[in-house]
Amino acid sequence: MNGLALKYLILVVLVPTALWSQSKYDAFLTPSDTLNKPRRNAIVITEASLASISLIGLNQLWYADYERSKFHTIDDNTEWLQMDKIGHVFTSYQLGKHGAQLLNWSGVSKKNQLIYGSTLGFTFLTTVEILDGFSEEWGFSWGDILANASGTGLYVGQELLWNEQRIALKFSFHQTKYALQRPDKLGEGFLEQVLKDYNGQTYWLSANVHSFFKEKNIPKWLNIAVGYGADGMLTGVEDIDNQLLTNLGRQRQFYLSLDVNLSNIKTNSKVLRSIFDVVNMIKAPFPTLEFNKNGCVFHLFYY
Repeated sequence: MNGLALKYLILVVLVPTALWSQSKYDAFLTPSDTLNKPRRNAIVITEASLASISLIGLNQLWYADYERSKFHTIDDNTEWLQMDKIGHVFTSYQLGKHGAQLLNWSGVSKKNQLIYGSTLGFTFLTTVEILDGFSEEWGFSWGDILANASGTGLYVGQELLWNEQRIALKFSFHQTKYALQRPDKLGEGFLEQVLKDYNGQTYWLSANVHSFFKEKNIPKWLNIAVGYGADGMLTGVEDIDNQLLTNLGRQRQFYLSLDVNLSNIKTNSKVLRSIFDVVNMIKAPFPTLEFNKNGCVFHLFYY
């Protein structure tokens, strides 16, 4: 589903987390050493309420525009050069990460953080996928389910292996000319384009150098990032019957760049640390090498 995963990431995670981060009380933001039931209950009720409201709104506002159908599956694994699938990985990873962190704030055990917090993204997105299955326009995609599981697995696997997130999944975006050609599919305004225009999206695996080598001379904030994007797409698959849509040169793009791990920047402010943690899902602009089918391109600042 075009951009839907990222749209509900903003609704379910970014908005409440941002409000929570702006609290003026650092003590309030400090994780509890033991189980704090009022905090835990507040988190569970809030997440359940937001998820329910999101799903009800989605069902009424999005699916109402399309015919209902019997539950069915589709194979959309070849569409959009898999950019939509990586979007599912990113959303599941970020929802799971913040879900676990909120449970950590309430003093829930590490085991339960991984069981109930880190699976938040997978559970929510799977519910959305079931709604897709009853829509004539869409369909239940096993490829999406695999992508959701991969995002959750990336978070849980690192916690089990290293007890930290040495490799973060990040996102960046730039506007492209393609949205003007198909605003109905790729978005009419900037915010819609962030969610729908796969040509302008880039997803990054950003690895913290210090976490791997433990060298004192390596800044703890320094990351090396490998990115993936695509270009020249006006439709999900190449339309061989429409020459206007096929002469754009659809291509995959791979990137190598530096990045900043904001979570490793020292600060005594819990508020600032919380803000850093949310903003850290965005890849910082840096000089970048792009590799595509035509060769190598250098960008002074890529985002």
